[in-house]
Amino acid sequence: MWFLDSGCSNHMCGDKSKFNEMDELFKHVVKLGYNTKMSVFGKGNVKLNINVAIHVIQDVFYVLEFKNNILSIGQQQEKGIIIMFNSGMCNIYHLQKGLVL
Repeated sequence: MWFLDSGCSNHMCGDKSKFNEMDELFKHVVKLGYNTKMSVFGKGNVKLNINVAIHVIQDVFYVLEFKNNILSIGQQQEKGIIIMFNSGMCNIYHLQKGLVL
C-alpha cells in the first residue's frame, strides 16, 4: 500500500523487493516528524501496477526502517503529474496518459 503525502519531500519505501533497480551506493538521512531521523540505504525505481498499467516511480528512497510506502505529492508534481482533491476524492493525471488513478 502506498500513501500520498504532501508533507514529505521524497518518495520512500521500506521494502527492498519493491525496487526494480536501485543505486545502493546512494546514502542519505531523512528527517521525519518529531525530528526522527532515518538512514537512506539506496535510491531507485519502483514499478506500480495501477489499473492494469505499469507506472515507474523514480527516485524512491530505500529506508530500511520505514514501515509504510510514501509517494511525495510535491515530487510527483515536479514530474508533471497532476493530483486533484475534490469532494473527498483524489484523481491523479499523467500529461500523456490522462487519468491514472
